[in-house]
Amino acid sequence: MRIDYHTHHARCGHAVGELEEYVQRGIAIGLSHLGLSDHLPLIHVDPATYYPEMAMPMDELPRYVEECLMLKEKYRDQIAIKVGLEADYIEGYEEKIQHILNQYPFDYVIGSVHFLGEWDISDFRQTAGWEGKHVLDVYRQYYDAISKACATGFYDIVGHLDVIKRFGYVPLPEETEERIALEDMALQAVKQADMVMELNSSGLSKVCKEIFPSRRIVEQAIALDIPLTLGSDAHDPLKLSDHLDEARALLQELNVQQLAVFEQRQRSFVPLNG
Repeated sequence: MRIDYHTHHARCGHAVGELEEYVQRGIAIGLSHLGLSDHLPLIHVDPATYYPEMAMPMDELPRYVEECLMLKEKYRDQIAIKVGLEADYIEGYEEKIQHILNQYPFDYVIGSVHFLGEWDISDFRQTAGWEGKHVLDVYRQYYDAISKACATGFYDIVGHLDVIKRFGYVPLPEETEERIALEDMALQAVKQADMVMELNSSGLSKVCKEIFPSRRIVEQAIALDIPLTLGSDAHDPLKLSDHLDEARALLQELNVQQLAVFEQRQRSFVPLNG
């Protein structure tokens, strides 16, 4: 069963391709399930004065959902389209996030942490934010935010759990024990919230050259019986499912038998193979 639950399109400003192009590409490459999961509009910074092309404007969100629903129906006999959203967790904005999510008939919501305050740690234009900071302190703040995101109950899937490593900033070797403890703390929060964890293959094409999350984290998630799903984080229809074969191979090696899928926020499972 080939699925890809993490995709972005032109509305968000930093991706290319229309939603229907993703659907047509998904059919062409033989996907069984395609999740459309563009970014929640910015809610804690002023889009007019912040970095450009970060997320769709708020007035585009209903049009995005409407188009997703139309495509789900149009292509229902060719591919299972899932209406999703990647919704940032922003501490202090929980009520606003919940209000937005409750307005729409999403099949699933990915909970991700990109922002620590107004700093987007995943944006290549903002890597100067690391200057003068103790890397481990940033990791502490990041994994604390992941744990708080899980505790809200807003999300179905935790997105790219260790994206903090994207640009190669990692704690010192002598700090490895604490880094692992922070990762495991986050996994415990995922488990406690009964969430799914995605294997996000986009990390293989980033500076870190490693899947999000790392093999160690994936192994620990399996030990905790945390359900798993797959996403390429494609920002171009031609990149749909890039490196997912490597993610699938890892799961096969680790004897994972099934993947989590969603419909109307209800989780079920499909076989990894077959």
